[in-house]
Amino acid sequence: MVTEEIHLNDYLQSIGVESVETDLGEYIQQLDGEAPYHIVTPAMHKSKEDVAKLFAEKLGTDPKATPEQLTLTARDILREKYVQAQVGVTGANFIVSDVGGIAVTENEGNARLSCAWPDTHIVIAGIEKVIPSIADLGLFWPLLATFGTGQQVTVYNSLVTGPRQPGETDGPTDMYVILLDNGRTEILADERQRESLYCIRCGACLNACPIYKNIGGHAYGATYSGPIGSVITPHLKGMDEYKHLSFASSLCGNCTEVCAVKINLHELLLENRYASVRAGQSELLEKIAWRAWKQAMLFRPALNLATGKMKNWFVNKVVTGWTAQRGELHFPEKTFNQRWKEKYGDR
Repeated sequence: MVTEEIHLNDYLQSIGVESVETDLGEYIQQLDGEAPYHIVTPAMHKSKEDVAKLFAEKLGTDPKATPEQLTLTARDILREKYVQAQVGVTGANFIVSDVGGIAVTENEGNARLSCAWPDTHIVIAGIEKVIPSIADLGLFWPLLATFGTGQQVTVYNSLVTGPRQPGETDGPTDMYVILLDNGRTEILADERQRESLYCIRCGACLNACPIYKNIGGHAYGATYSGPIGSVITPHLKGMDEYKHLSFASSLCGNCTEVCAVKINLHELLLENRYASVRAGQSELLEKIAWRAWKQAMLFRPALNLATGKMKNWFVNKVVTGWTAQRGELHFPEKTFNQRWKEKYGDR
């Protein structure tokens, strides 16, 4: 995901370097010119018919090919790329301090081939991926697998500690590890937001989020979608431009409940909202509306004076942002407060 974050493929293509995604889902998305739809399963929104049509258009395969045939086609093409490639680029699920290695977990084995076949192996990973000890993998590898894909452990788990050594027959001749900051130290410096760096990118919060389920990953317009994306993107790419992500939330707390590392995601979404207001990034009309709402909420008689028809008109005709995407709201003629007084008096 970090190469998507820094748009590495686009840059390499702009300077004439062929860059091929080797994860099957990422490969499908690259062929279709789309960004990943999900952190773990980037092509989950595509049906087998969609993929068959795409492969027929781009690779000349049978439009009625089965998933097994499509997978074999991709494997044949990618195996040739591994042999020809001069450089293999991978991420790292974890960077293990005490042994000086990178830990990569996958289900296809393509990352292993990217590490081993090309002469040069480049690792790009966020600084938050560092863990203290190899012993910690006993916790983190199964944790990532279970919360990411529902497996006890993923199929391939690799620990790479450097290039090929004297006497060894496999591996690259050179290996470079690039630690990516890109705003992460700023998150670390924020006492309220730093826990978002705990994220192991399992995608559980996306799977549980009612917003993500309805609008999908592409609607976020950012590398990281779903609840975790809404929390970190404003800090990675600018609060002014991406503050809206933190407001597009039901605040149901489901993301926090399923988080593998217990990040208080819904609270951090609220913190982002507060931070944007504190920074003075609210529009004038928004400030006026909230001030009026606050005064009305603090003065019960004012709410009772506003009839159902008046409220209907205000919400449906004045607050146009609501009806632009939703059906009209219809309030009852009497408030609960009024009905209670009619039935029980002031008690």
